Amino acid sequence: MRAGRSAGGDSASDSAIGLAKGDASLPAHVAIIMDGNGRWAQQRGLPRIEGHRRGVDTVRMVCETSVRLGIETLTLYCLSSENWKRPQEELDFLMELLQRYLVEERQLIMDQGLRVRSIGRRDRLPAGVVAELDKTIELAAGNQGTRLVMAIDYGGRDELIQAFQKLGREIAAGRLTPDEIDEPRVSASLDTAGFSDPDLLIRTGGEMRVSNFLLWQISYTELWVTQRAWPEFSRQDYLAALRDYAGRNRRFGGI
Repeated sequence: MRAGRSAGGDSASDSAIGLAKGDASLPAHVAIIMDGNGRWAQQRGLPRIEGHRRGVDTVRMVCETSVRLGIETLTLYCLSSENWKRPQEELDFLMELLQRYLVEERQLIMDQGLRVRSIGRRDRLPAGVVAELDKTIELAAGNQGTRLVMAIDYGGRDELIQAFQKLGREIAAGRLTPDEIDEPRVSASLDTAGFSDPDLLIRTGGEMRVSNFLLWQISYTELWVTQRAWPEFSRQDYLAALRDYAGRNRRFGGI
């Protein structure tokens, strides 16, 4: 696992660091653990919620850059199933912020041609969030650009348990035998059915762990970690991660 420590602003052009739309060396699917919002705010004497607020600007930048470079799928870890342990005030703000994002960014989503999907549980989300999420997904259904996947109340272990339960029900109904369970069938039972596995996983905030994110899907995903917190993660940082990925040799267990 490499640690990225790029610096600088967002003025560099894509071509200046050797990246261009349609470049075969770019990842088709980028997944991001958007970490460090609260710590970033606290280090500056601000309430933790201010870090989440500032992080929305970074989401916008990453979406715009992914569209410009033709990234096929961008998966963002918005809320983990473990995040419910946080203070209620922070959780309430996160839900309000998410609902506001889905409304206020809707026109930008359409302008950029983003396709929107969500993965994770929905039964614990406020009704207003679910309604706005569904509205945005429906509105953007005809778009042809980057697929924006929002992982909300998502946990990799929970996803696997649900997949195994689904397969178990198929066995109980006589439509499937245990010997017929293979990797493609498990993949097709996950929330991410129909998506390619992530090629690159970016984690901001410096922590060296995957935090229950896409556990099945990241078996051979390239990892890139930066000390920068999500609110300060810049376009140049994102481009540096993509360029680093482009220079790697993925062997998938081979020589």
